[in-house]
Amino acid sequence: MEVTWWGHATCTVEDSGVRFLTDPLFARRLAHLRRRRGAPPPPEAATADAVLVSHLHSDHLHLPSLARLAPGTRLLVPRGAPAAVPGLRRLERAGLRLTEVAAGDEVTVEGLTVRAVPALHDGRRLPVGPRRAPALGYVVEGGARTYFAGDTGLFDGMAEAVGPVDVALLPVGGWGPYLGPGHLDAGRAAEALAELSPAAAVPVHYGTYWPIGLDGVRPHEFHSPGDEFVRHAARLAPKVTVHLLGHGERVRPEVAR
Repeated sequence: MEVTWWGHATCTVEDSGVRFLTDPLFARRLAHLRRRRGAPPPPEAATADAVLVSHLHSDHLHLPSLARLAPGTRLLVPRGAPAAVPGLRRLERAGLRLTEVAAGDEVTVEGLTVRAVPALHDGRRLPVGPRRAPALGYVVEGGARTYFAGDTGLFDGMAEAVGPVDVALLPVGGWGPYLGPGHLDAGRAAEALAELSPAAAVPVHYGTYWPIGLDGVRPHEFHSPGDEFVRHAARLAPKVTVHLLGHGERVRPEVAR
């Protein structure tokens, strides 16, 4: 299997000839955020057999990015997402194959199993929006078991809820000077890594977008989470191989199955 990190929470996971794309965000600018590192993903990044959307925040469910997907692409979203984000129905009419899932649901994509798992995160579309769709993570089970956490905090029973995994794609930062509840920073992500105990991990969700005009406010929160995660993981989960990727870089983690 192979993982490519395109920036933020956007990754391509290729396993057994099947291509998954996570939380695609291809924009140079999103509201008050601008992409400060790495070019936007190339057109081929939008090629996927299935897309995994973790929650409704616009930096994870970005309608213009989803509109770049080819008709026929499978789109997995949290149950209730179309009611909260009507634009998803327009994408469905344009040819995307929309599937709503909740934690515990399993979906087969080209012979591989995708399992939705819980996440601890406020997944509403807007800060004042209704709680129509819970945030999720996903485990793709093929030649390897790959966990995409989306956005989440640590929660009791996390390892049991996620199950055994070989590769973990974990958020280690954010897009602003401060992380609120329901997030993992580098240290908490390393604690999650120790609980999950995969063979390999890739840190994501950091060092890509930052609020316009705040370049000088706590800039270490933008630049350092990846390196901090490597340092914390070496202490808390020394048996896990951490792959620190640049934007557009890919890795083939070694997993024993």
